[in-house]
Amino acid sequence: MKKMLITAIALVSLATSALAQVSLTGAGATFPFPVLSKYFDEYLKVTNNQVRVNYQSIGSGGGQRQFIEQTVHFGVSDNPFNDQQMADIRKNTGSPALNIPFVLGAVVPTYNLPGVTQRLNFTGEVLADIFLGNIKNWNDPAIAALNPNVRIPPLPITVVHRSDGSGTTFVWTDYLTKVSPEWAQKVGRGNSVNWIPANKVGGRGNEGVAGVVRNTPGAIGYNEVTYAVQNNIQFGAVRNRAGRFMVAELPAITAAANVVLPGDARVSLTNTQAPDGYPVSSFAYMLVYEQLDKNKAFKSEAEARAFVQLLKWIVTEGQKFNEPLTYARLTDAAQARALAMISRITYQGKPIGKEVVGQ
Repeated sequence: MKKMLITAIALVSLATSALAQVSLTGAGATFPFPVLSKYFDEYLKVTNNQVRVNYQSIGSGGGQRQFIEQTVHFGVSDNPFNDQQMADIRKNTGSPALNIPFVLGAVVPTYNLPGVTQRLNFTGEVLADIFLGNIKNWNDPAIAALNPNVRIPPLPITVVHRSDGSGTTFVWTDYLTKVSPEWAQKVGRGNSVNWIPANKVGGRGNEGVAGVVRNTPGAIGYNEVTYAVQNNIQFGAVRNRAGRFMVAELPAITAAANVVLPGDARVSLTNTQAPDGYPVSSFAYMLVYEQLDKNKAFKSEAEARAFVQLLKWIVTEGQKFNEPLTYARLTDAAQARALAMISRITYQGKPIGKEVVGQ
């Protein structure tokens, strides 16, 4: 009897071990944090509490850094790695990095103007002049000309920017670089840039910028549109290359992504040529080692398989959670490219990506 009891306990122990939770860690962009939180909560249910994801919303710069340092299973960034970063990662680890698109979003000019209820119109040139400090007051003629039927108060402008390394900053400054030669010359694009105006305030994360704008009359900042909607902050329409003032709504965000994707999916969507596209749109990317065993954060094949299954779910079933949070679904072309990249993932030579995608 005692021997049978010990055997039964051993069997229960083995079963429990087989069902042990897999814990995955990621870090990076605040831009897609609301939808990532939804993905991970829903996937926990899908897997009967067996796959748990801890995501640190620390900004794209931090996510890229932790991915390179291999302290996380994956990074997330609004801007993909550049050519030099891709070459360095491959040289230092022996594995290529994959930049896998998983969601479409938009960056909007958020502002706080007491008494103004109409949505303001902006051009890229005016936004650049505001963020350069050339336009210092809200009732400047350049702003008034775009909004002839709006009574704009004579408030000084406070520019609010990200204080951390940020993909949202990259998307915003990438757009301004394309539309303003002065911005391109004096500031340029990047996850972090040297902000010029004297009257400026930094905020950490999309949450921080939203909070400063909401609490500062006369402020203007830039946020992923979901943060503006969730925090009930005013945000403007931006004129696109076709001359139309576009609001960051789902059809306009999707239209901006109707481009020919390169093989590695690294692309800028800002200043789109699409006549009905919102001009400050972007993919967000999962940063993944093609050979997962080259990332020391992975300790087992079970972890690797669980992660690849999660990736596949995000770019397929998980897409239904995008639109309720003001993110657009991947286009068919982007989804196909994402799945093709996932299928390249291996672990200790085993083609686990191809196996999971083919299921």
